[in-house]
Amino acid sequence: MSPMAASPTMRTVTTDRPAEPPRRLTTPAELRRWSERCRAAGLSVGLVPTMGALHEGHLSLVRRARADCDRVVVSIFVNPRQFGAAEDVDRYPRAVDADVALLTAERVDAVFLPSVEAMYGEGAGTSVHVDESLTGVLEGLHRPGHFDGVALVVAKLLIACRPHRAYFGQKDAQQSAVVGRLARDLDTGVEIAVCPVVRDADGVALSSRNVYLSADERGRAVAIPAGLSAAAVAFAAGERRAGALCSLVRQPMEAAGFEIDYVAAVDGETLAPVDATAPGCQILVAGRMGSTRLIDVIRLGIDEAPLDAAGSHGSQVPGVIGIQGRE
Repeated sequence: MSPMAASPTMRTVTTDRPAEPPRRLTTPAELRRWSERCRAAGLSVGLVPTMGALHEGHLSLVRRARADCDRVVVSIFVNPRQFGAAEDVDRYPRAVDADVALLTAERVDAVFLPSVEAMYGEGAGTSVHVDESLTGVLEGLHRPGHFDGVALVVAKLLIACRPHRAYFGQKDAQQSAVVGRLARDLDTGVEIAVCPVVRDADGVALSSRNVYLSADERGRAVAIPAGLSAAAVAFAAGERRAGALCSLVRQPMEAAGFEIDYVAAVDGETLAPVDATAPGCQILVAGRMGSTRLIDVIRLGIDEAPLDAAGSHGSQVPGVIGIQGRE
């Protein structure tokens, strides 16, 4: 199925039972058997794929899955296949014990914790490639091979788990589009639910990589939601030119010292670039602050301006006053 917004709550979640640690599953075969038992009992299964180092953004996916499904499994796997040669997979933050404690508190039913060897056995030679129109642009240009790694691990998770629904975050908008195409083209029968971006109090999108930012860099990272907010405000006032809206995003990022990979206005479904925006179009952003690469997105005419949502009325980013992103 194509990606879709997470649906309204479908069931009542009970929290009166004591929180118990989720069942630990470590191989695809164990995950498959667990899911098959759930399905045999007539229970719906929700899957939340993650790479761990969980934060409130991940937990929002877990809560939506619990609201929608009878049983929820969260996968924690730092997938080496989606890291490029210049990206240090060993540097990615890992906090399994803390993650499991969070999932226990959320009353998750199972956690899938495979090793690299369990996921990619000796001699494994299969690859999965989604159409270049989705994988060869934006992130695909800056991280060659990244989406092949994403597509492979997601395909393996969907095959092993056979969930009714799988949950992804809107912040990784291109990934969500790739996963939706994969799920549809392979006739998985899995509904891909895409949930809203979760932001910190100052509007910065939550990310496991935020821990890499110094205190000064973290303050300057507000330039991204400041720029997206300026674009959202301008769009609401009638601006439709993609170039003008993207310029409003770039200005505070440049003032803050970001090394910008891209600021792109795209169609909300196909991710094709647009010259004139309309409600549902997205502005995707990627840039590097110091050694940390951050991404973000806003859906024009749908999402609230990030700084408005955070209750912010100004910015500490050099060269930026308020949410308009103008000097």
